[in-house]
Amino acid sequence: MTLLEPKTDPTAASTTSSRGPLASLSTDEFTRIQQIVLGSGLTTPSTRFAYVGLEEPHKNEVLAFQAGEGPTPDRRARVMLLDMTTGHSTDSVLSVATGEVLSTTVLDGSTGQLPILIEEFDAIGPIVAADPRWVDALAARGCTVESVMCVPLSAGSYGFPEEQGRRIVRVLAFRQDYPEDHPWAHPVDGLCAYVDVAARTITRLIDSEVMPIPSEGGNFDDAVMQGEPLTTLKPIVISQPEGPSFTVDGETVSWANWNFQVGFDSREGLILRQLSYTDGGEARPVIYRASISEMVVPYGDPSPVRFWQNYFDTGEYLFGRFTNSLALGCDCVGEIHYFDCVLSDELGNPFTIENGICMHEEDYGTLWKHSDMFTGSNEVRRQRRLVISFFTTVGNYDYGFYWYLYLDGTIECEAKLTGVLFTSSYPGAGYPYASEVAPGLGAPYHQHLFNARLDMMVDGLANAVDEVEAVRLPVSDQNPHGGAFTNSTTRLTEPSDGRLASSSTARAWHIVNTEKTNRLGGQTGYVLYPEENPTLMADPSSSIAQRAAFTTKHLWVTPYDPSEKYAAGDFVHQNPGGAGIPAYTNTEASIDGQDIVLWHTFGPTHFPRPEDWPVMPTDYAKFTLKPYGFFERNPTLNVPANEPVHMCSHGHDQTAHVEHAAHQHAAHDHTAHG
Repeated sequence: MTLLEPKTDPTAASTTSSRGPLASLSTDEFTRIQQIVLGSGLTTPSTRFAYVGLEEPHKNEVLAFQAGEGPTPDRRARVMLLDMTTGHSTDSVLSVATGEVLSTTVLDGSTGQLPILIEEFDAIGPIVAADPRWVDALAARGCTVESVMCVPLSAGSYGFPEEQGRRIVRVLAFRQDYPEDHPWAHPVDGLCAYVDVAARTITRLIDSEVMPIPSEGGNFDDAVMQGEPLTTLKPIVISQPEGPSFTVDGETVSWANWNFQVGFDSREGLILRQLSYTDGGEARPVIYRASISEMVVPYGDPSPVRFWQNYFDTGEYLFGRFTNSLALGCDCVGEIHYFDCVLSDELGNPFTIENGICMHEEDYGTLWKHSDMFTGSNEVRRQRRLVISFFTTVGNYDYGFYWYLYLDGTIECEAKLTGVLFTSSYPGAGYPYASEVAPGLGAPYHQHLFNARLDMMVDGLANAVDEVEAVRLPVSDQNPHGGAFTNSTTRLTEPSDGRLASSSTARAWHIVNTEKTNRLGGQTGYVLYPEENPTLMADPSSSIAQRAAFTTKHLWVTPYDPSEKYAAGDFVHQNPGGAGIPAYTNTEASIDGQDIVLWHTFGPTHFPRPEDWPVMPTDYAKFTLKPYGFFERNPTLNVPANEPVHMCSHGHDQTAHVEHAAHQHAAHDHTAHG
């Protein structure tokens, strides 16, 4: 990589933006960034904006400014540019306020490429159609270039010499029998093209064997396939007659005792910033910044045309730009507040995804309850949670990411997985790397591994992580009947070794403040409860294990560094490995009583079922953060009891007979009912 000298836009205004230091970039700011870049000399007519996002100031600068002890941090943007003709790639940081280009790095491809552009995806069909080898291979399978849909996919890194320094995608084909036909049902297997997108050529064609193309359709939206409608379901109406309990000021949200900021980025999607819980009148910080920093979908089929299938949906595809505009009553129900998402397109123009983020309250059953045999006390309270979510469609899969805040201080992040399986031609009974989900139709085994970057700030910056797990005790003088057990606590002091979850010992990680104690003398803290799902199944020597090292452990802890934002590194596309977590943990810096970041990997290993076809019922993966010694006692004793429900003669809750009115999303009022 080559570092260029900073350059200042002489026409730039020197005014400072009045927006907060962590506010998402606005439409006006995206336009300003475009103007700065186009006037900087960094572009040609074939240059495209691969990524534009907020370059966040150092945490210490933000906290000092918010405390009135420091200046307003400069509003900066990070801009990645790709010349579509030459492949020339740059990574720049600029000041939105002054117009100065503060730094520019030229990428040579040796440590990865910029994310794949939509324009590159769109170019693939004509490129492969112009190659007689591709046309002939399709003809051998009874197909034409007009009858197939080409699916361009990220290439990974496998040491092929002709790919060095070139932007490569790999292309599979799926037959589409008519315009409304879902092509995922008809994979054209045994055939794959490796394409240099800038040179617009096929560098290598893999034609391993002619395999049968499954004929049965997978049109889940076809009434014939759906069958007779289920008519026994009655409406469920969710109503808050007095309106929602939250308040919204721009991107700042207050709900119950929670306060936080909502943000959005084309790479990470939804970001939650500066989560605090008000306790006894004091806003106590818990998390400074939380997001999904990376996700990878590694496939386990070693066939000659599929061995390379490993997709990083954030770093390679920028999954935030594929965010759905959510529909009231379908995606979101209840008293809804929507946030629009403003992003940059590949020409640098701002565009808006309306209703990209949904926020609402949900009843969540019993919060606490007890009927006391001695006093006659009979008390129950209802739990509720605030839900902040978005959905994105990346090719065949649809992912929802839901952050839940609970009245008792609990935080959860849940990924919801649905959409359509990535399919193959099933080779026959007993094939060990895929399931048969329809006649002749395979679905290769795969994993979905998400990484949540949790920039913790439990009661302040001096944090540490204790690994706590259950310990069985043998029969002894202290345990003569053998029923005793205890736990062990191990302080993590160095970032080099990641940690694995263990269901056999209920292993959990306590994030504690080393300078604050509760009234019982214990350190105030939160505990991370993981799910016990497998880590990366690929061999440690594999390319994907080097590129997605974060997936080999469930937890990594590193010192805070504002430049370390992504678990697989900054430039994931065709990165040979070693970026991200391996680099971040290659330090002797202490993580005991320091400003630290947790990187938590979670997600399912998927052996597809026939019931997952033709569209997959939603699967779930999540983790939980709970207060542990953070409060003096149960913090929800003051939650008021619900009024008793009066039942009508048919046993129906009269309060549920509420007229349901779905209000359309207004241009300036983002709160709606569903």
